[in-house]
Amino acid sequence: MTHLSVNINKLATLRNARGGNNPDVVRTAVDIERFGAQGITVHPRPDERHIRYSDVRALRPVLTTEFNIEGYPAPSFIDLVLEVRPHQVTLVPDDPNVLTSNAGWDTLRHKELLTDIVGRLKGAGIRTSLFMGTDLDLLGHAADTGTDRVELYTEPYAAGYHADREAAIAPFVGAAERVRELGLGLNAGHDLDLHNLNYFHRNIPGLLEVSIGHALICDALTYGLENTVQLYLRELR
Repeated sequence: MTHLSVNINKLATLRNARGGNNPDVVRTAVDIERFGAQGITVHPRPDERHIRYSDVRALRPVLTTEFNIEGYPAPSFIDLVLEVRPHQVTLVPDDPNVLTSNAGWDTLRHKELLTDIVGRLKGAGIRTSLFMGTDLDLLGHAADTGTDRVELYTEPYAAGYHADREAAIAPFVGAAERVRELGLGLNAGHDLDLHNLNYFHRNIPGLLEVSIGHALICDALTYGLENTVQLYLRELR
């Protein structure tokens, strides 16, 4: 079964909009685990506009499922994850000012940097994943860094799904097959939702984990958080 990791950044965005601690990000993350999710994802950024570094430290001792921390490998981020030691770190090539993740790594250009960072994380016993597009050559260079997994950036699939879902998924099927040939684990995330998730899951071989935040939290406004987590899990069965 493909695991569901819920990205809780949007909960922190809502909290920060008003100040105080409502919603309580830590308590809600524990609820999401209780509702059946197999993991929690956070993506702290340098300006702490949603998840704060203090949230990451508060979450680590109370979570009982997989804890996945995404982010650009700036020194402050690396210091944080080496301190907290989550189960998985997903390295993302985000500019600090970008609104949301919008591209995968150029693993040829950044191979030296990534190899060094991956080595440090794996030396600390942390599983690593690289946020990647579907370019087959770059996936090969990702394997050269020593990473354990890659996370496919699925926004292009989501954008093309309603017009032609077979064409939209084709590059991802090829990428998944290449990842399997390379002996890497496969994750996926970005703009997956209740409409496009099941088709993606059924057609992508070896999919270990999906990370879903924005769509799931939006759906929770209509269906309720517990029911929404169950709806997403149903799409992965």
